[in-house]
Amino acid sequence: MNVPILPTISTLFIVISAIFVGFGWYQIMRGNRQTHEKLMLWGAFFALAFFLVYASRTIFSGNTSFGGPEELKLAYHLFLFFHILLATAAAVFGIITLLHAFNKRFAKHKKLGRWTAVIWLLTAPTGVVVYVLLYVLYPGGATKPMIDAILGT
Repeated sequence: MNVPILPTISTLFIVISAIFVGFGWYQIMRGNRQTHEKLMLWGAFFALAFFLVYASRTIFSGNTSFGGPEELKLAYHLFLFFHILLATAAAVFGIITLLHAFNKRFAKHKKLGRWTAVIWLLTAPTGVVVYVLLYVLYPGGATKPMIDAILGT
């Protein structure tokens, strides 16, 4: 099996981020505020690391098209669309949730944070499924760097 390194690293970052978020949520439910804060910051760090690797790869290498059977293409694209919606919502909610915490608006942080954690804990596994479909089960399709598309090369 020949899997590319950057998608593997970025997917690993998603998984690590979700683990920190899950344990962070568990800690706040037990009343361990300081441990919660540290775990959630690590979760945010790994989510940001994922985004930086993903964005860099998209710009300079391109996105990988689905290389699986034609009869699975529609299902894959619908699943990918669902994953992208979840990921976008998780990112926006994550930033707002962190801002509430940093600004000590803990009632708002708590209310939104529950939803943010759930969305992220759904996003991470769907990201792993996308990775498995693109790089493990089926050979990845063609890529074209975004920078080339923009420059017309």
